[in-house]
Amino acid sequence: MRRVLIPAAAVLISLVPAQVALAGPPHHQPPPQKVPVAEGYGGAVATVDLDASKAAISVLRKGGNAMDAAVAAGAVLGVTEPYSSGLAGGGFMVYYDARQRKVFSIDGRETAPRAMTATTLEGIPFDEGVTSGLSAGVPGTVANWDLGLRRFGTMSLKQALQPAIEVASKGFVVDQTFHDQTAQNADRFKDITSTAKLYLPNGAPPPVGSVFRNPELAATYRELGRRGPEWLYGGRLGQEIVATVKRPPVTPGSTRNVRPGLMELSDLRAYRALLREPTKISYKGMDVYGMAPPSSGGSTVGEALNILEALPQVGLHEYLEASRLAFADRGKYVGDIPGVPLKELLSDGFAKERACLVGDTAMAHPAAPGNPDGRYERCDRPTGEAAPPAQEGPETTHLVVADRWGNVIAYNLTIESTGGNGIVVPGRGVLLNNELTDFTFGPAPGDPNLPAPGKRPRSSMAPTLVFEHGRPVLAAGSPGGSTIITTVLQILVNRYELGMSLPEALAAPRATQRNTAQTQAEPAFLAAHQAELEAKGHSFAPNPEIGAATALEFLGRDRIQAVAEPTRRGGGSALVVSSRR
Repeated sequence: MRRVLIPAAAVLISLVPAQVALAGPPHHQPPPQKVPVAEGYGGAVATVDLDASKAAISVLRKGGNAMDAAVAAGAVLGVTEPYSSGLAGGGFMVYYDARQRKVFSIDGRETAPRAMTATTLEGIPFDEGVTSGLSAGVPGTVANWDLGLRRFGTMSLKQALQPAIEVASKGFVVDQTFHDQTAQNADRFKDITSTAKLYLPNGAPPPVGSVFRNPELAATYRELGRRGPEWLYGGRLGQEIVATVKRPPVTPGSTRNVRPGLMELSDLRAYRALLREPTKISYKGMDVYGMAPPSSGGSTVGEALNILEALPQVGLHEYLEASRLAFADRGKYVGDIPGVPLKELLSDGFAKERACLVGDTAMAHPAAPGNPDGRYERCDRPTGEAAPPAQEGPETTHLVVADRWGNVIAYNLTIESTGGNGIVVPGRGVLLNNELTDFTFGPAPGDPNLPAPGKRPRSSMAPTLVFEHGRPVLAAGSPGGSTIITTVLQILVNRYELGMSLPEALAAPRATQRNTAQTQAEPAFLAAHQAELEAKGHSFAPNPEIGAATALEFLGRDRIQAVAEPTRRGGGSALVVSSRR
């Protein structure tokens, strides 16, 4: 589309009170209040963070579109939610371009260095891989932003970064979630000199109510805007990232084994964000679009919805069983490899063959993968081995934006574990990802998710758009590792099968069945449903919190409802451009 550049001054906004820029002791103040549901006109946004949502709304009010606003919000989240996202991470965008009336997806997933092989991670304890240079993938977020803005936006990258520069410079008020996440990482943060300097001032996590500034990240964003993505993909910033990966700045005297990584500057030069064809299924007369491999989000959510539609009735038992079966197929067939049988995995015939395995009681564990071979004349009883459950970091973040022209984006961005690999690039204020822990460590012959040179690890991110009669009606997504898939699936089941409103669908207690012996469930879910589902043969394990979703729904007559979590991960922030038409 033709790009109309908005003056940078138009998107400069003061997102925190002016006094936080003053020198001297930190000012303690209550964290700003977030509202989880907003309805109105002219555009809407939902993120986990008020500063990020304000940045997006400011861009929309100044004439930017959904892509511009999503990039601006994503950059702010790199400041205020740095343990879940950042410019050294990656992500996936599913974007509806209203002018073209077409859905696009952009793959900004991190890649393995060229020196990585199928056996590189064998024998390494998972926990040891988490905090290491070896787990750092070639970052894709900046390439994602750049491609999204060039193809669909109206702003330059420099302009889109301005709100984040403001927040990083002036600071944001530390809330309980940021404090707790820092405290949970304190033992490993203290073992990295650059990380301890930034996130453990005076040797401890920043207290709730204090103002946290990241001037080094502000300077990094400023220079990135001035020099462009090439500064990362082959330039000075890239050189510093590679140096950090290969020689992690371990605190003298630390006993932690922080393995060096394999990344080279040539890996950064070779990186590309990719436009991919989104997944698409028909469900209850609607079209559901998601992210194709290397994400398993679109295929697994889509297959589970197809299975549910093939059943005579749908309740929580059926939701758990459909998810179990779809995860069995995910583990067997989906990865960044040639020949993923995506068309068959998402076919109605395969769904009916899988649905016939769903009975009145929970099936035996583990469910075996099906045979997406195009021959679906009977109820196939598969006998293949199920892949072991993969370990994935619980973090990531998700945002949704719609603008006044009808463009919509669902965007997942991540650095994998809470705090990524725990290593801040010295002088740059940014944490590196540990995305390569999403690969199967092996040995696992034939596993589609074994590492390989330049390969993208399988993801569970599931940014999702729902259409009815050719028009968008809903957008949704969540963080949470492999629970992302079940969170998005359960929201859709709640909304379209169980008759909940979108706010109710997000707030409802969750359970996640990923072809595991036990279904993890939140306490409120167990209190309400454990007895009836155990009577059907299900077994449960408690999980205090599953996901942290954001979503929006078009209510008709140009009215939009933006929805974030009311309590999970501290609650989210929903805003609209105007409460009146």
